[in-house]
Amino acid sequence: MVTNTSGKKKTAVARATVRDGEGRVRINSQPVELVEPEMARLKMLEPFRIAGDDLRDSVDIDVTVNGGGFSGQADAVRTALARGLVQHLNDAELREAYMQFDRSLLVNDVRQSEPKKWGGPGARARYQKSYR
Repeated sequence: MVTNTSGKKKTAVARATVRDGEGRVRINSQPVELVEPEMARLKMLEPFRIAGDDLRDSVDIDVTVNGGGFSGQADAVRTALARGLVQHLNDAELREAYMQFDRSLLVNDVRQSEPKKWGGPGARARYQKSYR
């Protein structure tokens, strides 16, 4: 059985394919153990830490992720992984554990950065004004 899921964070989009296997997790065709920086890797593997590593040995997961920076991509991947595991295993208990730990594991974070506007260097800041 094959399950396809996706996760988003800012402009990063991750698409995960979960199938029965022996514990291979690939991010953009490379093993998750080679993902740098380490903080991003730890964030990506959070769903397995909550569910237990014995679960990881029973599935193969392929993830393609693009857009955004490394932090947004890590969050998108962890959402896609968690959703994929819940859907593939059809486990309500696992879903509850994820929701209790962090809701963004199963629900996309809709926040986006605000666009820059005229009259200032950023979205909200204005250029300084001198009176003398």
